Amino acid sequence: MNDSLAIALTKGRILTDTLPLLSAAGIEPAEDASSTRKLRVDTNVTGTSLLLVRASDVPAYVEYGGADLGVTGKDVLLEHSGDGLYEPLDLGIGRCKLVLAGRPEVDASAKTRLRVATKYPLVTADYFARRGQQVEIIKLYGSMELAPLVGMADLIVDIMETGSTLRANGLVVLDEIGDVSARLVVNKASMKMKHEKIHALIASMKKALVENNL
Repeated sequence: MNDSLAIALTKGRILTDTLPLLSAAGIEPAEDASSTRKLRVDTNVTGTSLLLVRASDVPAYVEYGGADLGVTGKDVLLEHSGDGLYEPLDLGIGRCKLVLAGRPEVDASAKTRLRVATKYPLVTADYFARRGQQVEIIKLYGSMELAPLVGMADLIVDIMETGSTLRANGLVVLDEIGDVSARLVVNKASMKMKHEKIHALIASMKKALVENNL
């Protein structure tokens, strides 16, 4: 049986905060994963490697078997439409909120067809469907707060950590859609085929989270 493990991570805070948890499980990168230009980094454990990919690509790498495990934000997972993943652990990294925001005077419950700018079209569509509202969704990849300022959208759906960017642009939170943090995800087939190794890794990471009050 193939006993190798590939773990998909993203450079930045997720990588920095996940490495100590992997270290608690005895896994250390063979080189500085934050500065290397390699996309696949070996570790001190034979057959275990780290894959450095975009956060939005982690679910696909894990679901389709490019990686056995991965770490990415809950916002990314909510937008991912596949079902080939287990989500066994909340790592508590990068805690923030997914919010509906706009100018204070905007009626987010208006019966008129509102325009909503977001990089989370699936989450946004589901949110408004549950509210019984039809909206026009505009897909953007950044600078979400600008859309209401230039009249392109009435509302935005985006992640918020402190709210300072919203306030600086005259926007307010109109509703909180959900909490967001980084999650460990596992390929369903890998969980069956490499059950013992993956469960040992999850248990070690969970213990490290408890010991560090994360």
